[in-house]
Amino acid sequence: MDALHRDDRYKMQDAAHPGGRPLKQPRAMRRTVLGLLASGLAALIPGGWSARAATTAQGRILCYVGGYSRKGSPEDNAKGISLFEMDPATGSLSFISVFPDTDNPSFLAISADQRFLYCVNEISDFDSSHSGAVTAFSIDQATGALKKLNRVSSGGADPAHLSIHPSGKYVMVANYTGGSIALFPVRPDGSLGEHTFFYKNSGPKMPERAADNPPGNYAVSDHSGPHAHMIRSDPSGKFVLVCDAGLDRVYIWAMDEAEGKLVPAEVPYISMVPGSAPRHLEFNTRGDVVYILGEQNSRVVVAAFDRTTGRITPGGSTSTVTDLFRGSTLAAGIRLHPNGKYLYVTNRLGNSIAIFDVLDNGGLKLHDIVWERADYGRALAFDPTGQFLFVTNQKSDSLSIFRVNPSRGIPEFTWDFVPVGTPSDVAFIRL
Repeated sequence: MDALHRDDRYKMQDAAHPGGRPLKQPRAMRRTVLGLLASGLAALIPGGWSARAATTAQGRILCYVGGYSRKGSPEDNAKGISLFEMDPATGSLSFISVFPDTDNPSFLAISADQRFLYCVNEISDFDSSHSGAVTAFSIDQATGALKKLNRVSSGGADPAHLSIHPSGKYVMVANYTGGSIALFPVRPDGSLGEHTFFYKNSGPKMPERAADNPPGNYAVSDHSGPHAHMIRSDPSGKFVLVCDAGLDRVYIWAMDEAEGKLVPAEVPYISMVPGSAPRHLEFNTRGDVVYILGEQNSRVVVAAFDRTTGRITPGGSTSTVTDLFRGSTLAAGIRLHPNGKYLYVTNRLGNSIAIFDVLDNGGLKLHDIVWERADYGRALAFDPTGQFLFVTNQKSDSLSIFRVNPSRGIPEFTWDFVPVGTPSDVAFIRL
């Protein structure tokens, strides 16, 4: 759900180990001279001109930004889905256009072939059943422009997350209010059919606060009922996991790809620390460890994942803030670096990014905390090269851009902000 509204309403170490184009070179002399110049510049300017030419030869990098656009609040400033082009040398984004033909596009997903973009419409009044919606777009392969294909009911109110099954056959959606999930078939033209599967979570009322809060944490996550916050498959596509932040559970489903349905796994769910509000999760590169982020207690649980049965076995957890931190924090996004060596988490109320080393056995060690330099950082994403990390600053109406040192994993601020209203998610393609 829109954490800005939800949080305002409620007022807000080591983990245990789980077991353009290439330059034209018509003459040999020109090739030699330009090659020497490029080498010199590259040595003096990290990620400079030569890196840009090499990256550009692989195609343009485009960036889509979703956000809160409904004008029910003076703080919903997005205009729709914004499109930018990224400079591969600096990470800077240049605005191209905005696609306003959608409402509260708070989370985005792009198909593996980059032909289609899907977004949730985080609303509750799409139809008479008080539902949210999901919108499908085609992507122009020459310009990146979006063309709306269709919009369908999400089956529940305020959808907060969606993902595409690795088969490419289904879009999976988590509806925050009411705690339901749904699967939608992808038609040959990229549009969505009516859902083939729907399920609503249920369970006992959970405490508003976790017992392992950071000292002085007054931020409260909504435990008024079930709140499905994320749905995604494991890397193989055999299983689908759902984080329910209201019931403090992670559900595990087996995927029936032929029927477009989910079947409870051998162990249908695991219970997390009461009050911790599991929000999002991420897998390691091998797919045998899953990192589960608690929104309310700002901790990452390191859990073994059985790729045969889908069983999740939680191990230890590590905080996304240091032992010296005092006050309210509220974790939001979690992302593994493309090289698999580092894990990143945003702390919204602390305006910081936690960087963890991923150990050989999948465990985590807190490496550093970096000031996010803006207010209320939510999602974070890497560009296709893995050189730059982008953070959506919901209350600062901007993205902040960091260059990531690949040998240390530390995000180094580029002193570049991208103005965009109430951003909440970022997605990239390379044309």
